[in-house]
Amino acid sequence: MARSRRTSRSSRTKAPSAGARARTVWLCLMGAMTAVGGSLLLLDRQHAPRVDGRTMPALAATGTTFNLESVLKTNRPLDKARWKAIVIHHSDSPVGSPESIAREHTKLGFKGIGHHFVVGNGRGMDDGDLHVTYRWMEQYPGAHAGGRNEKFFNNNAISICLVGDGAREHFTAAQLQRTAALVDKLCDELGIARDKVYLHRDIAPTADPGSLFPERQFRAMIAQGQ
Repeated sequence: MARSRRTSRSSRTKAPSAGARARTVWLCLMGAMTAVGGSLLLLDRQHAPRVDGRTMPALAATGTTFNLESVLKTNRPLDKARWKAIVIHHSDSPVGSPESIAREHTKLGFKGIGHHFVVGNGRGMDDGDLHVTYRWMEQYPGAHAGGRNEKFFNNNAISICLVGDGAREHFTAAQLQRTAALVDKLCDELGIARDKVYLHRDIAPTADPGSLFPERQFRAMIAQGQ
């Protein structure tokens, strides 16, 4: 009988209490939630569109070439042998930013934003702001051109995107001045002839950058930089 009572006491000592079991279950649940949360965060970071780069405020450089020197200070040396042309686009939306364009391009399967530069219109970015994207900073090819020669233009043309819908509204004076100044700077530095500056519709079956893009005015602006 004594032995039986001792055995019973021993069994009761070894068996975990209800409180201990509850704590164990809670800790396991918390550990599982932490692991799942960490995995989701990692996946989110892996699939987040790339928008790194730098933005040059409009007041610092609009209409000038001197203050655009910083666009030549890329993370990798300028690949002067690569760049043979420039293509002008619009975002096809009245409001936009590097982040919103990158999200749209990521949905299309691109690795982040496909353009090298984005010029703001005051909605989503300040009017005339110039965003230099990671593609230019790293001297990567673009993902922006269509048409039968799309391989050449994506690999060898610099893409500049103006925020706006050129089919429905005019671009701002600050945008046009900033874009013309940027084009002049790139052409002079990289030896790109002004007749190698294209609107996207020149090389692909598209209306981009829209019927309201002032092509004659823009070409006169960049011709003055020759």
